[in-house]
Amino acid sequence: MTTATATPAQATPARPSTRKPRRRGERSPAASLALHLTLIITSVIAVFPVLWVLLTSLKPAKYASTTSFFKETTIENYTNLIKDTEFLAWFGNSVIVAGLSTVIGVFVSATTGYAVSRFRFPGKRGLMWTLLVTQMFPVAVLIVPIYNIMSTLGLLNQPAGLVITYLTISVPFCAWMMKGFFDTIPREIDESGQVDGLTPFGTFWRLILPLAKPGLAVTAFYSFITAWGEVAYASAFMVGDENLTLAGGLQKFVNQYGAQWGPMTAASVLIAIPAALVFLFAQKHLVTGMSAGAVKG
Repeated sequence: MTTATATPAQATPARPSTRKPRRRGERSPAASLALHLTLIITSVIAVFPVLWVLLTSLKPAKYASTTSFFKETTIENYTNLIKDTEFLAWFGNSVIVAGLSTVIGVFVSATTGYAVSRFRFPGKRGLMWTLLVTQMFPVAVLIVPIYNIMSTLGLLNQPAGLVITYLTISVPFCAWMMKGFFDTIPREIDESGQVDGLTPFGTFWRLILPLAKPGLAVTAFYSFITAWGEVAYASAFMVGDENLTLAGGLQKFVNQYGAQWGPMTAASVLIAIPAALVFLFAQKHLVTGMSAGAVKG
C-alpha cells in the first residue's frame, strides 16, 4: 500500500498578510494615543486658570473662594467695578499709553533695524551691542535710575513718562528682531528703488515696509503687551486713582488683610479682552515674523 505524499505544487498556499506596512514617519497607535493625551492634558492646564478667573468673576463675594461656580451667578462684580471704581479711567490711560508705545515702538524699531541692516556708519557695532546689553538689566535695577530721570524731566505721573519707559524695554529687542528680518529681504529691491529715483526713506517706506508685515506685526504685538500688562513701572511712576493704568489699578483690590476677588477677577477678564483681540489680529504673522527675525542676528 503506497502513501501519497504532497508535492510542492499541491501544498496549501500561504495567505497574504492583510496588515499594511507602516509608512516611514507614521506613528503607532500607542504613540498617537500618548500624543493626544498629552495635548489634552496640556490644553486643560492652559485653559484652567483662565476659566477659573472667568467663573469667579461671575460669583457673589460670599462664594469667591469656593468651588461653587454656578451658584447664584451674577454680573454684579462687573457693574460694581465700572460704577464704584475708576476702572474706565484706568482703561483709558492704558489705551493711550499702550497705543502710543505701540505706534512709536514700531516706527523706531523698524527704522533702526533697517538702518543697521542696510547702511554702514561709525558706531554701528557699538549701537547693536548697546541695544543687546540693555536687555540684560532686570526691572528692579532700572526703576530707581529711570525714576530719577523722569523726576528731573518732570515726567512723573504723566503718560509720556510711561511711554518713554516702555520704549526703553521694547525698542532694543524689536530693533534686533527687525534687523534680522530686513536681512532676509533682498538688497536688489533697494537698488531698484534707487534706480526709480526714490530716496533711502522712500525706498524703505514704499518698497520694504510692505514686505515686512510679519516683522511689524510681531513688533506691534510685543510693544503692546509690554505696555498693556506691565506693573512695576506703572505702580512706581503713577499715583492718584485717575492717573493709574490698569496694572496699577488692580493693586487697589489687594491689601495686607485680603483681596477683593470679585472685582479683581472681573477687571482681569476685561483687561484680557484687548490683548486677545490684538493677538488674534497679529497671530497669522507671529510665527513668520519671529522665525524670519531669528534667521540672522
